[in-house]
Amino acid sequence: MVPRQRHGGLLIKQANPNTEVFGLDADPKVLEIARGKNASVGMDIIFDQGMSFELPYPDHSFDRVVSCLMFHHLSHESKKATLDEIYRVLKPDGELHLADWGKPHNQLMRIAFLSIQILDGFTTTKDNVEGLLPKLIKHSGFNVVKETSRFMTIYGTLSLYHAKKIK
Repeated sequence: MVPRQRHGGLLIKQANPNTEVFGLDADPKVLEIARGKNASVGMDIIFDQGMSFELPYPDHSFDRVVSCLMFHHLSHESKKATLDEIYRVLKPDGELHLADWGKPHNQLMRIAFLSIQILDGFTTTKDNVEGLLPKLIKHSGFNVVKETSRFMTIYGTLSLYHAKKIK
């Protein structure tokens, strides 16, 4: 028997049951699947349809924003607009936690990342492979930006970033 795949919002809610969790996706079918998984375990998560570069939330709405393996799908301009939007919706002292493909550890990781680039496009993954995500995050106004961990995977280097909005 194969365990059911869990979405990130569900994992966050399970670890922090008193936290209000929102999930966002542009695809209504993906949202419907997430809502079904959510209902099957009885979690209270709010799912909204929208684009990352036009977030449907007011200024200063969130303490934290979490993004996992989404940025490499965005164009350079959409990455910048998304980071600007994340900064806008975060409260002062809010945090961004971002996991995505980063600058390769070595030549082997660079070669491994080619599979992602072939599938997702060389244009959208260029900022990632060149290690530009921290610079883009900082450009959006975040005061503290760190790559906190790097992992070698069969698809390339996975990087974890932490950024803080100090205002």
